[in-house]
This record gives sequence, C-alpha cells and structure tokens, in this order.
Amino acid sequence: MRWIKLLVVSFSSILLSPLQSFAQYSPPTQSVFVELGGPGLVYSFNYDFRFDKDRIDSWGLRVGAGGYSRIDTWGGTRDGNSLLTIPVQATKLFGRSVHFFEVGGGATFIHYRNSYSGWGNSGSQVRKDFDFILNSGDTPALMGTLNFGYRKIPVDGGFTFRANLIPIFNQNGFWPIWAGVGFGYAFH
Repeated sequence: MRWIKLLVVSFSSILLSPLQSFAQYSPPTQSVFVELGGPGLVYSFNYDFRFDKDRIDSWGLRVGAGGYSRIDTWGGTRDGNSLLTIPVQATKLFGRSVHFFEVGGGATFIHYRNSYSGWGNSGSQVRKDFDFILNSGDTPALMGTLNFGYRKIPVDGGFTFRANLIPIFNQNGFWPIWAGVGFGYAFH
C-alpha cells in the first residue's frame, strides 16, 4: 500500500512539474543595450525596463547616457569639444512572442562645450551652442524625441535588437528623419 502512495505522488509530481514551471515563468522585462543614433544623437548606453514585470507588451522607461570628448593640441593651440547626452523615453510595446512594435516619446538632455585657446595671449573662447541636425542654442538644453520602431526580444531573454525612427524637435523646429539601431541583452 505504501508503494502505491509513493507511485501516485511520484506520478503526480511528474505530471504537474511542467505546470509549476509555467506558472513561475517571468518574461524578460529588462534590457541593457548600446544604440547608434537614436535619442542619444551620436550613440548611447541604455537601460530599459517594463513597469509591469509580468508583461513585455506594457509601458516602460528607458534611460541612457552618451557623448564624446576630444582635445587636439597642435603648434601651441588647444582645441577641444565635448558632448553629453542623456536620453529618457517612456515607451509602449505592442506584439507577441519575440517581435514588437515600439512607440514612445521623451526628451534628451544635451550639454555641449567647444573650447579654443590660441597661441600666446589670445586667451580662450568657449562656444556652448550645439548644432546637430537642429540647433539647440546654448546648452544645457533639452530636445524632444519620439520613437516608432521594431524591437526583437527573445522569449527567454538574451540578444535583443531594435531599429527605430526617432523624430526630434525643439524650439527651432522639427526633424522627422532621424533613426537609431540598438543591440543588447534582455533579462528577467
């Protein structure tokens, strides 16, 4: 009699174990990625997460940082420029399985400096206006961004890909044709 109970318990646990693992499934609602172009303008390193940890196709937020710094010295002159961008966007994913359509919007913080110091006593000059696609005027400044694109997220996490059209705008106009391509890793 005891071996029958043991057999029933063993058989039941074998049958129910797939249901238990299915109930514990958690989709990959977080990702880290590098993006060329996009709301980071030149490139950016980003973190993206969904507000609903149980659904990939929900609202989320992405935050990143990008930029560059360059200093040239030649013949007694020193020329340098630096750019810092911090893109922040709220995004919504639509789709199933691994393929999603992404929409969203946000803003990119821009901090730019271009400095030049000449030979001798000519002093140094600093320019703070950033002119990349749309002139942002003196920085720090904000540039508005929209997001329409494709995102691939594996069911169990792993390599993720995105390609987006990123219209940008500020007080000086609207530029509808800017794009971004990103590669990264999605996880739970």
